[in-house]
Amino acid sequence: MAEQEIPTLYDWAGGMSAFEKLTDIFYSRVGDDALLAPVFAHMSPEHAHHVAHFIAEVMGGPKAYSEANGGHATMVAHHLGRSLTQEQRRQWVRLLLECADEAGLPEDPEFRSAFVGYLEWGSRLAVLNSQPGVPDPDPTVPMPLWNWGAVGGPYRP
Repeated sequence: MAEQEIPTLYDWAGGMSAFEKLTDIFYSRVGDDALLAPVFAHMSPEHAHHVAHFIAEVMGGPKAYSEANGGHATMVAHHLGRSLTQEQRRQWVRLLLECADEAGLPEDPEFRSAFVGYLEWGSRLAVLNSQPGVPDPDPTVPMPLWNWGAVGGPYRP
């Protein structure tokens, strides 16, 4: 019996359109959130598009963010000096997960576990890198590449 090829999280989620839909929904709602609105008050009109490309690349999609924006160090640099709080981080994760449901991202436990794992890791890194005195990010640090983790792929009955 031939072994099935394991799709990337990007492919399993539905490709770029799935991540663009996710960030479109999220950024349409973030302005109404009292805790998060100040964090995103001065974002550019392209912000949602950039974040979609970043998350998609981390999930195994095309390197569109890195090629256009410079990779992981660029994303880290956007958080420098912002003094994000754990309360804001938790709200960001909560709202993004609500929007993932609304956007129709896969609901299977394996995908959601990997997705939540990345959101937790990335948002905690953002809080750490947003505190006063953090040095400029190292441009040689590669983009993270998230995968299925210990599960090894989606459940296929």
